[in-house]
Formats: sequence, structure tokens, C-alpha cells
Amino acid sequence: MKTEAGTLVKSAAGHDKGSYFFILREEGEYIYLVDGKYKRLDCPKKKKKKHVETLLWEKHSPGDKIRENKKVTDEEIKHFIRCFKREEQVVRR
Repeated sequence: MKTEAGTLVKSAAGHDKGSYFFILREEGEYIYLVDGKYKRLDCPKKKKKKHVETLLWEKHSPGDKIRENKKVTDEEIKHFIRCFKREEQVVRR
């Protein structure tokens, strides 16, 4: 799947495996990830594209603001990821 700025992804490798992030930007084979809590907008995590799984999400998210180059806050990102995790747990049961 295509990885682009604003896409919600799940880490598939590394010590952060299973964590959720938004792609802030991409440069070649690397992407820069933010989660609003540990990896904030001012210091994103650099990771290879092949080490993440792209997640499909149809509803409004902070990723929309990232794609449109609008101002987004760490708090918005953190809140969305927390709600997404909660919703995913309900679906799995």
C-alpha cells in the first residue's frame, strides 16, 4: 500500500512493534512518524517504509490536516490514536 503524509500506520518491526503512528513526511525509503506522546511533531521517529503496515481509515483524522499542511497538534494526534486503539479492541472481541 502507498505510504504518504497523513497516513495512519502500525509499526511492524523494531522495539516499537505494534505501536500506531501518523506519517509526518517521507524522504526516499524513510518516513518520519509521530504519535503525539513519545514521538512528537518537533522530533519525529525516522523509520524505513518496509517496517510499517498501512492502516485504512475512512473517517476524519489528524492525518487530513497533515496532508493539507494545516496546523495539527500533538494532543490531537495522541487523542486520535488512543481512541483508535480503544475502537480496535472492541472490534476484536
